[in-house]
Amino acid sequence: MFWELIASNRRKSFFLFVGMAALLVTLGWFIGEATMGEGGGNIGVIVAVAVWVMMSAASVFGGPDLVLKMSRARPVTADVHPQLFNIVEEMKISAGLPAMPKVYIIDEKAPNAFATGLKPENSSIVVTAGLLTKLNRDELQGVIAHETSHIMNRDVQFLTVAAVMLGSIVLIAEIFLRGMWYSGGSGKRWRSSKKGEGGGGGAILIVIAIALAILAPIFARILYFSISRKREYLADACAVRLTRYPAGLADALEKISQSPLELEAANKVNAPMFIVAPLGGPKASGWGATHPPIQERIAILRGMSEGAGFLSYQHALAKVRGKPSMIMPRSALKQDEHVAVRAAHPDVVREQSEKDKTRDVMDLMRAVNGFAFLVCACGLKIKVPPDYADHHIACPRCGRDNEIPKAQINEFAEVAAAVGALVGAQNQPMSSDIPFAQPSTGGPGVADAPLEYQRRTRGEWESFSCACGHLLQLSPIFSASQTKCPNCGRITRVV
Repeated sequence: MFWELIASNRRKSFFLFVGMAALLVTLGWFIGEATMGEGGGNIGVIVAVAVWVMMSAASVFGGPDLVLKMSRARPVTADVHPQLFNIVEEMKISAGLPAMPKVYIIDEKAPNAFATGLKPENSSIVVTAGLLTKLNRDELQGVIAHETSHIMNRDVQFLTVAAVMLGSIVLIAEIFLRGMWYSGGSGKRWRSSKKGEGGGGGAILIVIAIALAILAPIFARILYFSISRKREYLADACAVRLTRYPAGLADALEKISQSPLELEAANKVNAPMFIVAPLGGPKASGWGATHPPIQERIAILRGMSEGAGFLSYQHALAKVRGKPSMIMPRSALKQDEHVAVRAAHPDVVREQSEKDKTRDVMDLMRAVNGFAFLVCACGLKIKVPPDYADHHIACPRCGRDNEIPKAQINEFAEVAAAVGALVGAQNQPMSSDIPFAQPSTGGPGVADAPLEYQRRTRGEWESFSCACGHLLQLSPIFSASQTKCPNCGRITRVV
């Protein structure tokens, strides 16, 4: 089913690429002819292509990482937010992705999310801390499904390639226009046209070059944004197909768009990637908008009364717009079977006051930034900053000394590991050079015994140190029986 959409997207991406490449080459040729005289067009084409190749290479080798750094996104483990990782894994399996996307969190209160990565094998999904505390499980699943659809449909790859092509056109046009402005028109064609040499051909070429330098970036933006908006509709349709729950994504879009908080991590580079446009407000529309009108997207999702399939989305889209409009390829619609809408998930977030929501956002942001959470015997939750060097801290309420707990090897595991080491030593063959048998380097030992941590509270953040010294954190919704240290790979049982 989904391969039809992927194939269709690839065909559209190819035609878009050809169209923008033709625009780039034409712009380069006319600028070359206008500035360097006869024969300069070929040089202009070479320069334009060289600029595009260099920018493409930079985007391929460092683009996704650069976007993550510009967005101030931080990688997190499943311990920080198990529910998020569980949903990402669900959508990865449903979409048939070859690898689990990496998960990042932006420590901001404004709710939003985006995906990045040139290939599904090395993709990433980024959410804000505010999104995790504002949405319930169904709504969060809808957002993750939308971003997973972008990865599955190769939209992220398209956005990167098209954005680089658009950037190349804008850069070349800007350099030419600024050069003409500050130099007063010092090119060969300009000087020849001033002296009356070569007839009016030189002046015509200059006028065409200036017109192209002004119009080419506009045409490229219109083409880029129109295709980008269609892919947002398609990602919504695919998200509903993956989750079978249109109301989840609709409610999530409504909450995100109604948030008055400004997303400081958003900029002109990453803004088109977010699920809801972070720049220009929720009513931003028109040819210059990177996203469709948010109210239209919500109305389409709420109008999917027939089911959660592509055909149902297409009918809802036509009804909201009041005219037929094709988003999915006809081949995908012909193969679309009826998909029933499922019931709401029973695991929903409890109703919280604004004070509790703000506290949860702040705690999550602290966890992302490496804070340690300790609960004193008097009941006070102590938040230790990551640059705090001492392993002990006094409670500001009761003055009691608190130590960051460490995972311990339980007695049974330690004895079992010691026995395993002894067995490994007895099975080691004797050598004339070694007077006593030594345990095999690959056999079990005390160092391999699993660690254990006794949880002190329920529904609160907790932090403890692994045997390697790495700080591990358990979120309020952590419910697994064990956790794995991302630094040394050691398993710690949580009891």
